[in-house]
Amino acid sequence: MNDLRRSDPLLEVQGLTAAYGRSQVLYGVDLEVGAGEMTSLLGRNGMGKTTTVYSIMGLVPPLGGSVRMAGRELSGQPPWRIGQAGIGLVPEARQVFPNLTTHENLVATARVRRNGGASWTADRVYDLFPALAERRGAPGSLLSGGEQQMLSIGRALMTNPVLLILDEATEGLAPLVRREIWACLAQLKAAGQSILIIDKNIDDLTRIADRHFILEKGRIVWSGTSGKLRASPDAVARHIGI
Repeated sequence: MNDLRRSDPLLEVQGLTAAYGRSQVLYGVDLEVGAGEMTSLLGRNGMGKTTTVYSIMGLVPPLGGSVRMAGRELSGQPPWRIGQAGIGLVPEARQVFPNLTTHENLVATARVRRNGGASWTADRVYDLFPALAERRGAPGSLLSGGEQQMLSIGRALMTNPVLLILDEATEGLAPLVRREIWACLAQLKAAGQSILIIDKNIDDLTRIADRHFILEKGRIVWSGTSGKLRASPDAVARHIGI
């Protein structure tokens, strides 16, 4: 995967459909993330963003379509296989292990990088999030919401993902914590980490991300660069704004 050019699609999602029982949620979703890019998936609540992520991860088995990672078909694979393919997930609502310490949460998911480069370690995560170093012995249940989000990101990084997916990256966090999360994401992107992110903070997203896809009622209705999104306030108001 190291020889993928920045313009090459790393993640390719084509015609993705998914449902919960008889209720169809996704209707042919197409999106992609280039190697070394940050791409956002935008939309109002209930439009299918989390279902898209869960379908990519195999947590919701797709009804149809294709999910390819560096050309390898992943659709229909179990979640653990998809994780082994190099996708790390930071889920909505953090979902840290409450009875494990901060350090135990990190080492529980550790996986050696197989494609070269420096592997993520607990020490590297502590360098990225110094607040976690001070709380390394605290149970996950006693961490603040911001600390839990940092831990959730660190835990995903410990799998040494080729692609990092974040679902509602800064939702419900205090402004100071949000700034720290965005600064860390900018640092990860600058280091070449490929990222697919769901978030509502358009200003931060257009400052850091390369491309954006807007989802409405299970369909992609708009896509473009950060410059194009900044120049399209009508699209933001129509598909994202309250």
